[in-house]
Amino acid sequence: MPKILVIGESCKDVFLYCSSERLCPDIPVPILNIQKKIENEGMAQNVYRNIKNIISSCDIVTNFNWRDIKKTRYVDEASNHMFIRVDDDHSQIPKLDLSSVDLKSYDLIAISDYNKGYLSIEDISYICENHDNVFLDTKKKLDKWADKARFIKINNYELQRSLGTISEIALSKTICTKGGDGCDYNGVNYPVNSTEIKDSSGAGDTFFAALVCEFLKSGDIYKSINYANQSASKVVGERGVTTL
Repeated sequence: MPKILVIGESCKDVFLYCSSERLCPDIPVPILNIQKKIENEGMAQNVYRNIKNIISSCDIVTNFNWRDIKKTRYVDEASNHMFIRVDDDHSQIPKLDLSSVDLKSYDLIAISDYNKGYLSIEDISYICENHDNVFLDTKKKLDKWADKARFIKINNYELQRSLGTISEIALSKTICTKGGDGCDYNGVNYPVNSTEIKDSSGAGDTFFAALVCEFLKSGDIYKSINYANQSASKVVGERGVTTL
């Protein structure tokens, strides 16, 4: 059975759903009353659990303390409006140790790099140089170090930020997601069906997971992009971070 390896840093996603009926009397900020708390695996763990719902043969290499690293969102329960997000100090995330990872035992490697210090540019370059089927999703500015990735998935903000440094080789491999406008690859736009967006949290992880799963199955990047678009459209119609 084909196997996927996910490499990247992870955290715990925490959603605190609140009600707010009045402002603080001394400063104009809402007073939040917490109604319920929901926790999910986040970042690379979210990619991993999406993949596991499609392809059972999947492993993950991530920071051992991911349960202690939290992204906490305070959300109005009635409107689903997010008041604020509070992140833990990501300096607690240790650096990746690749010494015991057998890259060759996997058919596809999915790098989910949130640029929190777990993966260095040298780590990503090493993985791409030692495996010919690496899909990269990164928050780092792209440069020649990404040239040997098979495909690169980033969003439009990340692409615009990299335009001064990204090489032509990396650009030709880039799949750029654009929310409701679908995604672009090699000068072609792949649209998505119009849908009511309740929460976009984790949608990029779902897109990435669906992309690698379909490509491992079919070997067709165009079919994979369309499947990833459809999958992301489903999860944004749900509250919080949901999986396929």
